[in-house]
Amino acid sequence: MPKVISTSLSQFSKDKVDLDASRLSIARTSTKALVDKIEKFEDSDDSFPAIYKDENYVRMGSFARRTKIRPLDDIDFLIVFQANSSTYLEKSNGVCEIKVPTTSISLYNLTNDDGTLNSIKLLNKLIKSLQSVPNHSLATIKRNQEAATFKFSSYEWNFDIVPAFITSKDIYGNSFYLIPDGNGKWKKTNPRIDSARATEINQKRDGKVLRIIRLIKKWHSQQHVPNVGSYLLENMILNHYEYNEVGSTDQIALRDLFNVLSSSIYSPCLDPKGIQGDLNHHSFETQKRFSAAAYKAYERSSLAIQYFLENKHKLSHQEWQKIFGSDFPDYE
Repeated sequence: MPKVISTSLSQFSKDKVDLDASRLSIARTSTKALVDKIEKFEDSDDSFPAIYKDENYVRMGSFARRTKIRPLDDIDFLIVFQANSSTYLEKSNGVCEIKVPTTSISLYNLTNDDGTLNSIKLLNKLIKSLQSVPNHSLATIKRNQEAATFKFSSYEWNFDIVPAFITSKDIYGNSFYLIPDGNGKWKKTNPRIDSARATEINQKRDGKVLRIIRLIKKWHSQQHVPNVGSYLLENMILNHYEYNEVGSTDQIALRDLFNVLSSSIYSPCLDPKGIQGDLNHHSFETQKRFSAAAYKAYERSSLAIQYFLENKHKLSHQEWQKIFGSDFPDYE
Protein backbone atom coordinates (compact mmCIF):
# COMPACT_ATOMS: atom_id res chain seq x y z
CA MET A 1 0.00 0.00 0.00
CA PRO A 2 1.19 3.58 -0.60
CA LYS A 3 2.91 5.34 2.25
CA VAL A 4 1.93 8.92 1.38
CA ILE A 5 -1.49 9.74 2.83
CA SER A 6 -2.56 11.87 -0.15
CA THR A 7 -2.06 8.86 -2.42
CA SER A 8 -3.90 6.63 0.05
CA LEU A 9 -6.89 9.00 0.12
CA SER A 10 -6.97 9.13 -3.66
CA GLN A 11 -6.75 5.35 -3.95
CA PHE A 12 -9.40 4.95 -1.25
CA SER A 13 -11.77 7.16 -3.24
CA LYS A 14 -11.17 5.22 -6.43
CA ASP A 15 -11.31 1.68 -5.00
CA LYS A 16 -13.79 1.92 -2.12
CA VAL A 17 -15.95 5.03 -2.48
CA ASP A 18 -16.52 6.13 -6.08
CA LEU A 19 -18.63 3.97 -8.36
CA ASP A 20 -16.66 1.61 -10.57
CA ALA A 21 -16.34 3.23 -13.99
CA SER A 22 -17.07 0.04 -15.93
CA ARG A 23 -20.22 -0.71 -13.93
CA LEU A 24 -21.26 2.92 -14.20
CA SER A 25 -21.22 2.73 -17.98
CA ILE A 26 -23.31 -0.46 -17.92
CA ALA A 27 -25.73 1.10 -15.44
CA ARG A 28 -26.36 4.07 -17.71
CA THR A 29 -26.84 1.83 -20.75
CA SER A 30 -29.22 -0.51 -18.92
CA THR A 31 -31.24 2.44 -17.62
CA LYS A 32 -31.72 3.85 -21.10
CA ALA A 33 -32.68 0.39 -22.37
CA LEU A 34 -35.36 0.10 -19.68
CA VAL A 35 -36.70 3.57 -20.48
CA ASP A 36 -36.97 2.57 -24.15
CA LYS A 37 -39.01 -0.50 -23.15
CA ILE A 38 -41.34 1.57 -20.96
CA GLU A 39 -41.93 4.04 -23.77
CA LYS A 40 -43.21 1.15 -25.92
CA PHE A 41 -45.77 -0.11 -23.38
CA GLU A 42 -48.52 2.05 -24.90
CA ASP A 43 -47.90 0.46 -28.33
CA SER A 44 -49.03 -2.96 -27.08
CA ASP A 45 -51.52 -1.84 -24.42
CA ASP A 46 -54.17 0.74 -25.28
CA SER A 47 -54.95 1.19 -21.58
CA PHE A 48 -51.39 2.24 -20.71
CA PRO A 49 -51.25 6.05 -20.36
CA ALA A 50 -49.28 7.91 -23.01
CA ILE A 51 -45.78 9.04 -22.09
CA TYR A 52 -44.64 12.61 -22.67
CA LYS A 53 -41.49 11.71 -24.57
CA ASP A 54 -40.29 15.31 -24.95
CA GLU A 55 -39.70 15.45 -21.18
CA ASN A 56 -39.28 11.76 -20.34
CA TYR A 57 -36.46 10.04 -18.46
CA VAL A 58 -35.57 12.66 -15.86
CA ARG A 59 -32.74 11.36 -13.70
CA MET A 60 -32.96 11.99 -9.97
CA GLY A 61 -31.25 11.09 -6.72
CA SER A 62 -27.55 10.82 -5.88
CA PHE A 63 -26.85 8.79 -9.03
CA ALA A 64 -27.99 11.75 -11.14
CA ARG A 65 -26.04 14.25 -9.00
CA ARG A 66 -22.88 12.07 -9.20
CA THR A 67 -22.69 11.86 -5.42
CA LYS A 68 -23.60 8.18 -5.05
CA ILE A 69 -21.07 5.92 -3.36
CA ARG A 70 -20.54 2.18 -3.54
CA PRO A 71 -22.36 -0.10 -3.70
CA LEU A 72 -24.48 0.89 -6.70
CA ASP A 73 -27.73 -0.57 -5.42
CA ASP A 74 -30.42 1.67 -6.92
CA ILE A 75 -30.96 4.09 -9.78
CA ASP A 76 -33.84 6.59 -9.59
CA PHE A 77 -35.56 8.29 -12.50
CA LEU A 78 -38.87 9.84 -13.50
CA ILE A 79 -41.15 8.54 -16.24
CA VAL A 80 -43.21 11.52 -17.37
CA PHE A 81 -46.75 10.91 -18.61
CA GLN A 82 -48.91 13.11 -20.81
CA ALA A 83 -51.43 15.06 -18.73
CA ASN A 84 -54.02 15.20 -21.55
CA SER A 85 -55.66 18.42 -20.32
CA SER A 86 -55.63 17.31 -16.69
CA THR A 87 -55.34 20.06 -14.08
CA TYR A 88 -53.85 20.08 -10.62
CA LEU A 89 -54.68 21.77 -7.33
CA GLU A 90 -52.10 22.28 -4.60
CA LYS A 91 -53.45 22.36 -1.05
CA SER A 92 -51.98 24.38 1.80
CA ASN A 93 -50.10 21.32 3.13
CA GLY A 94 -48.34 20.79 -0.20
CA VAL A 95 -50.47 17.80 -1.23
CA CYS A 96 -51.57 18.00 -4.86
CA GLU A 97 -54.61 16.52 -6.60
CA ILE A 98 -54.74 15.89 -10.35
CA LYS A 99 -58.19 16.23 -11.91
CA VAL A 100 -58.53 14.11 -15.07
CA PRO A 101 -61.08 14.86 -17.81
CA THR A 102 -63.32 11.98 -18.88
CA THR A 103 -61.94 12.29 -22.40
CA SER A 104 -58.54 10.99 -21.20
CA ILE A 105 -59.68 7.38 -20.93
CA SER A 106 -56.40 5.67 -19.97
CA LEU A 107 -55.83 8.12 -17.12
CA TYR A 108 -59.48 8.38 -16.09
CA ASN A 109 -59.56 4.62 -15.54
CA LEU A 110 -57.01 5.17 -12.75
CA THR A 111 -58.94 7.86 -10.88
CA ASN A 112 -60.82 7.90 -7.60
CA ASP A 113 -64.58 8.31 -7.49
CA ASP A 114 -64.17 12.10 -7.63
CA GLY A 115 -62.16 11.99 -10.85
CA THR A 116 -58.79 12.71 -9.22
CA LEU A 117 -55.88 10.58 -10.37
CA ASN A 118 -54.80 7.95 -7.85
CA SER A 119 -50.99 7.72 -7.87
CA ILE A 120 -51.02 4.18 -6.42
CA LYS A 121 -53.30 2.98 -9.22
CA LEU A 122 -50.88 4.45 -11.76
CA LEU A 123 -47.98 2.72 -10.00
CA ASN A 124 -49.88 -0.58 -10.12
CA LYS A 125 -50.48 -0.11 -13.83
CA LEU A 126 -46.77 0.55 -14.36
CA ILE A 127 -45.84 -2.54 -12.32
CA LYS A 128 -48.20 -4.75 -14.32
CA SER A 129 -46.56 -3.63 -17.54
CA LEU A 130 -43.03 -3.99 -16.13
CA GLN A 131 -43.78 -7.61 -15.28
CA SER A 132 -43.96 -8.34 -19.01
CA VAL A 133 -40.32 -7.29 -19.51
CA PRO A 134 -38.08 -10.36 -20.00
CA ASN A 135 -35.26 -11.35 -17.63
CA HIS A 136 -36.44 -9.45 -14.57
CA SER A 137 -36.27 -10.73 -11.01
CA LEU A 138 -38.30 -8.07 -9.19
CA ALA A 139 -41.19 -5.77 -10.01
CA THR A 140 -43.09 -4.29 -7.12
CA ILE A 141 -44.22 -1.02 -5.57
CA LYS A 142 -41.63 0.40 -3.19
CA ARG A 143 -42.64 0.28 0.45
CA ASN A 144 -43.21 4.04 0.63
CA GLN A 145 -45.59 3.76 -2.35
CA GLU A 146 -43.77 6.52 -4.20
CA ALA A 147 -41.96 4.45 -6.84
CA ALA A 148 -42.05 1.21 -8.78
CA THR A 149 -38.99 -0.94 -8.06
CA PHE A 150 -37.70 -3.09 -10.92
CA LYS A 151 -34.64 -5.33 -11.22
CA PHE A 152 -33.08 -7.17 -14.12
CA SER A 153 -31.69 -10.59 -13.18
CA SER A 154 -28.29 -9.76 -14.68
CA TYR A 155 -27.57 -6.53 -12.73
CA GLU A 156 -26.91 -5.90 -9.05
CA TRP A 157 -28.90 -2.67 -8.91
CA ASN A 158 -32.61 -1.92 -8.68
CA PHE A 159 -34.39 0.75 -10.68
CA ASP A 160 -36.74 2.99 -8.71
CA ILE A 161 -39.13 4.33 -11.33
CA VAL A 162 -41.24 7.32 -10.33
CA PRO A 163 -44.28 8.24 -12.46
CA ALA A 164 -44.59 11.98 -12.94
CA PHE A 165 -46.37 14.81 -14.72
CA ILE A 166 -44.78 18.14 -15.61
CA THR A 167 -46.77 21.25 -14.72
CA SER A 168 -47.29 24.33 -16.85
CA LYS A 169 -45.06 27.27 -15.96
CA ASP A 170 -46.31 29.41 -13.07
CA ILE A 171 -46.29 33.22 -12.96
CA TYR A 172 -42.57 33.12 -12.15
CA GLY A 173 -41.77 30.96 -15.17
CA ASN A 174 -41.17 27.83 -13.09
CA SER A 175 -42.52 24.37 -13.73
CA PHE A 176 -42.41 21.31 -11.49
CA TYR A 177 -42.90 17.58 -11.62
CA LEU A 178 -45.79 16.01 -9.74
CA ILE A 179 -44.83 12.63 -8.27
CA PRO A 180 -46.63 10.18 -5.90
CA ASP A 181 -46.78 11.27 -2.28
CA GLY A 182 -47.16 7.73 -0.92
CA ASN A 183 -50.83 8.16 -0.03
CA GLY A 184 -52.45 8.05 -3.46
CA LYS A 185 -52.06 11.76 -4.17
CA TRP A 186 -49.18 13.85 -5.52
CA LYS A 187 -46.41 16.24 -4.49
CA LYS A 188 -44.06 18.66 -6.24
CA THR A 189 -40.39 18.08 -7.01
CA ASN A 190 -37.77 19.14 -9.52
CA PRO A 191 -34.61 16.99 -9.46
CA ARG A 192 -33.09 19.00 -12.30
CA ILE A 193 -32.61 21.93 -9.90
CA ASP A 194 -30.65 19.69 -7.51
CA SER A 195 -28.45 18.29 -10.29
CA ALA A 196 -27.79 21.70 -11.82
CA ARG A 197 -26.87 23.17 -8.42
CA ALA A 198 -24.45 20.36 -7.60
CA THR A 199 -22.80 20.69 -11.01
CA GLU A 200 -22.57 24.48 -10.79
CA ILE A 201 -20.96 24.54 -7.34
CA ASN A 202 -18.61 21.71 -8.29
CA GLN A 203 -17.45 23.62 -11.38
CA LYS A 204 -17.14 26.82 -9.34
CA ARG A 205 -14.70 24.99 -7.04
CA ASP A 206 -12.58 23.47 -9.83
CA GLY A 207 -14.33 20.10 -9.84
CA LYS A 208 -13.31 19.21 -6.28
CA VAL A 209 -16.66 19.26 -4.46
CA LEU A 210 -18.41 16.09 -5.62
CA ARG A 211 -15.50 13.83 -4.65
CA ILE A 212 -15.34 15.43 -1.20
CA ILE A 213 -19.11 14.90 -0.84
CA ARG A 214 -18.64 11.22 -1.67
CA LEU A 215 -15.87 10.88 0.91
CA ILE A 216 -18.03 12.54 3.57
CA LYS A 217 -20.90 10.21 2.66
CA LYS A 218 -18.54 7.28 3.17
CA TRP A 219 -17.78 8.60 6.66
CA HIS A 220 -21.52 9.13 7.19
CA SER A 221 -22.16 5.46 6.39
CA GLN A 222 -20.21 4.33 9.47
CA GLN A 223 -22.36 2.80 12.21
CA HIS A 224 -21.17 5.25 14.86
CA VAL A 225 -22.34 8.26 12.81
CA PRO A 226 -26.05 9.12 13.21
CA ASN A 227 -27.88 8.98 9.88
CA VAL A 228 -29.24 12.43 9.05
CA GLY A 229 -30.09 11.54 5.45
CA SER A 230 -27.78 11.90 2.46
CA TYR A 231 -29.86 14.66 0.85
CA LEU A 232 -29.59 16.91 3.91
CA LEU A 233 -25.90 16.08 4.23
CA GLU A 234 -25.23 16.97 0.59
CA ASN A 235 -27.05 20.27 0.86
CA MET A 236 -25.19 21.28 4.02
CA ILE A 237 -21.94 20.67 2.15
CA LEU A 238 -23.10 22.48 -0.99
CA ASN A 239 -24.27 25.44 1.11
CA HIS A 240 -20.75 25.69 2.53
CA TYR A 241 -18.93 25.43 -0.79
CA GLU A 242 -21.26 27.88 -2.47
CA TYR A 243 -19.38 30.61 -0.56
CA ASN A 244 -16.11 28.95 0.47
CA GLU A 245 -13.15 27.47 -1.35
CA VAL A 246 -12.20 23.80 -1.02
CA GLY A 247 -9.07 23.17 1.05
CA SER A 248 -5.75 22.95 -0.76
CA THR A 249 -5.48 19.20 -0.08
CA ASP A 250 -8.01 16.43 0.57
CA GLN A 251 -6.82 16.22 4.18
CA ILE A 252 -7.39 19.92 4.82
CA ALA A 253 -10.72 19.95 2.94
CA LEU A 254 -12.06 17.02 4.96
CA ARG A 255 -10.79 18.41 8.27
CA ASP A 256 -12.39 21.81 7.66
CA LEU A 257 -15.64 20.26 6.47
CA PHE A 258 -15.96 18.03 9.54
CA ASN A 259 -15.68 21.17 11.65
CA VAL A 260 -18.31 22.97 9.54
CA LEU A 261 -20.74 20.04 9.73
CA SER A 262 -20.41 19.82 13.51
CA SER A 263 -22.01 23.26 13.78
CA SER A 264 -24.19 23.51 10.65
CA ILE A 265 -26.28 20.50 11.74
CA TYR A 266 -27.90 22.81 14.29
CA SER A 267 -29.02 25.32 11.64
CA PRO A 268 -31.92 25.27 9.17
CA CYS A 269 -31.10 23.93 5.70
CA LEU A 270 -33.60 25.16 3.15
CA ASP A 271 -34.65 23.05 0.19
CA PRO A 272 -32.94 24.60 -2.87
CA LYS A 273 -36.03 23.71 -4.94
CA GLY A 274 -38.18 25.93 -2.72
CA ILE A 275 -40.63 23.09 -2.08
CA GLN A 276 -39.89 21.26 1.17
CA GLY A 277 -38.87 24.19 3.37
CA ASP A 278 -36.35 23.26 6.07
CA LEU A 279 -34.73 19.90 5.30
CA ASN A 280 -33.27 19.69 8.80
CA HIS A 281 -36.16 18.28 10.79
CA HIS A 282 -34.08 16.09 13.11
CA SER A 283 -34.48 16.16 16.87
CA PHE A 284 -31.98 18.06 18.98
CA GLU A 285 -30.68 14.74 20.33
CA THR A 286 -29.93 13.46 16.81
CA GLN A 287 -28.31 16.77 15.89
CA LYS A 288 -26.21 16.62 19.05
CA ARG A 289 -24.99 13.08 18.33
CA PHE A 290 -24.19 13.92 14.70
CA SER A 291 -22.33 17.05 15.80
CA ALA A 292 -20.27 15.05 18.28
CA ALA A 293 -19.37 12.47 15.59
CA ALA A 294 -18.37 15.20 13.12
CA TYR A 295 -16.27 17.00 15.74
CA LYS A 296 -14.54 13.76 16.68
CA ALA A 297 -13.70 13.29 12.98
CA TYR A 298 -12.41 16.88 12.94
CA GLU A 299 -10.12 16.16 15.89
CA ARG A 300 -8.84 12.93 14.35
CA SER A 301 -8.23 14.52 10.95
CA SER A 302 -6.39 17.39 12.64
CA LEU A 303 -4.17 14.87 14.41
CA ALA A 304 -3.67 12.93 11.17
CA ILE A 305 -2.46 16.12 9.45
CA GLN A 306 -0.12 16.84 12.35
CA TYR A 307 1.35 13.33 12.07
CA PHE A 308 1.69 13.80 8.31
CA LEU A 309 3.65 17.03 8.75
CA GLU A 310 5.91 15.22 11.22
CA ASN A 311 6.49 12.42 8.66
CA LYS A 312 4.72 9.95 10.94
CA HIS A 313 2.82 8.39 8.04
CA LYS A 314 1.79 5.20 9.80
CA LEU A 315 0.14 7.16 12.62
CA SER A 316 -1.52 9.44 10.06
CA HIS A 317 -2.97 6.41 8.26
CA GLN A 318 -4.28 5.04 11.55
CA GLU A 319 -6.20 8.24 12.31
CA TRP A 320 -7.83 8.28 8.86
CA GLN A 321 -8.71 4.62 9.32
CA LYS A 322 -10.50 5.53 12.57
CA ILE A 323 -12.53 8.05 10.56
CA PHE A 324 -13.37 5.94 7.52
CA GLY A 325 -13.27 2.39 8.90
CA SER A 326 -11.46 -0.75 7.89
CA ASP A 327 -11.88 -0.02 4.15
CA PHE A 328 -9.24 2.67 4.47
CA PRO A 329 -5.81 1.28 3.50
CA ASP A 330 -3.26 0.26 6.11
CA TYR A 331 0.19 1.78 6.09
CA GLU A 332 2.65 -0.73 4.69
